[in-house]
Amino acid sequence: IPEVTDDDGTIVRVICGDFWGQRGPVDGIAAEPRYLDVYVPPAQRKTLPVETSGHAFAYVFDGSGSFRDAAEPQSVETDMVGGSDGGVDNRWLVLFDGGDEVVVQSGEEGIRFLLVSGQPLEEPVAWRGPIVMNTDEELRSAYAELRNGTFIQSS
Repeated sequence: IPEVTDDDGTIVRVICGDFWGQRGPVDGIAAEPRYLDVYVPPAQRKTLPVETSGHAFAYVFDGSGSFRDAAEPQSVETDMVGGSDGGVDNRWLVLFDGGDEVVVQSGEEGIRFLLVSGQPLEEPVAWRGPIVMNTDEELRSAYAELRNGTFIQSS
């Protein structure tokens, strides 16, 4: 996985898509996603570009910080409760509306997160755990198949 280090110590690993002149090893996905593993050192403010026509989210998996100067993010608890000061901690998902950049301010120990952006699907999304479908009924059916051992069968 290509890795790029900026002058301020920010490290970006390009998993999918293009970023800072590097291309990730995952290719050929219809929504043209960009998956970046981003580390911003302690007490740094970093602006990262995202596609203006795409949607983006960040999943914080180490450290803490806050996201600013972009469309108002929503913090969604995924595992642990984050900070009550408007910042986000480990195991938080931050959803972004449209925009062309994400600005992050890292906390005392820095912050590491997966920044994902891509073209919107223009379809309804029903999501629970690791399964994403279009409707709640499809989710119920998928989980029933999972319990019965018939989910994703190969021929």
